[in-house]
Amino acid sequence: MKDKLVRAITPNQHVRILACTTTQLVEKARVQHDLWPTSAAALGRVLSVTAILGSMLKSEKEKVTVQINGGGAIGTIMADANHKGEVRGFVGDPHQYLKYNDSNKLAVGLVVGNQGYLKVIKDMGLKDQFAGQVELVSGEIGDDFAYYFTVSEQTPSAVSVGVLVDTDYSIKSAGAMIIQIMPDALEEDIIACEEAIKNLKPISELVAEGNTAEDLVHIVFPDAEILGESELAWHCDCSKDRFKAALTTLDRKDLEEMLEVDHGCEVKCQYCNSTYNFDEHDLQVILEFKAACGR
Repeated sequence: MKDKLVRAITPNQHVRILACTTTQLVEKARVQHDLWPTSAAALGRVLSVTAILGSMLKSEKEKVTVQINGGGAIGTIMADANHKGEVRGFVGDPHQYLKYNDSNKLAVGLVVGNQGYLKVIKDMGLKDQFAGQVELVSGEIGDDFAYYFTVSEQTPSAVSVGVLVDTDYSIKSAGAMIIQIMPDALEEDIIACEEAIKNLKPISELVAEGNTAEDLVHIVFPDAEILGESELAWHCDCSKDRFKAALTTLDRKDLEEMLEVDHGCEVKCQYCNSTYNFDEHDLQVILEFKAACGR
């Protein structure tokens, strides 16, 4: 079953709901980066919420990037998404496997840490970018994004996100839901949201039971109107041409050293681990291009 995202609203238009299933794209990320369970859960949660952030963009030219660093063992977590539902990401240390002693659950909060920040950068295809940053609340990702929406975007939100890792380390289920209070909401709407969330099962458990993104919405708000849906997928747009363009920004001295000493270079994409090789001819072409441009 393909990963899906749905956008919905309550009949009085006071509460917006965005829900997604992300099992396939998180599994793809696990394979691409050889993720161990806790690293997979951490990156999977960030990918899932980033996918929802991507759905909020207005055009295909826009992109959203999420960066999290809480000072924990996992290091930096990066993810980005676009309006088309294409998502990618990576973690500093893909080989984290730690559980909480009391619950035996994956210790995402511990490996992420909470002495740091969550940053959201929205590239609108213009000269300037929008960037919002908040301190981490717990490192468990859901609470941190809820705090970000409330503080940075002034939209009170509840965020439920989860990743269930199977015994063979594969991703059994993953998904997320964001419930947002609209400006015209009344006190009774807020109370209704709190009650619905309080009794909600973990999202990963609901997805594992076979619930679709639309089902997730109607479990919380049975009368919610589905406004639209879209597919989600792991996708990295890296290419040799993109890295060639990046190499042209290096100093001539560095390029000449690669050419004369190493006789080429290998570049690796952090997002998907794809590697691109540039031989002596490739580097010579880049040097000639820089010379023609007076660089």
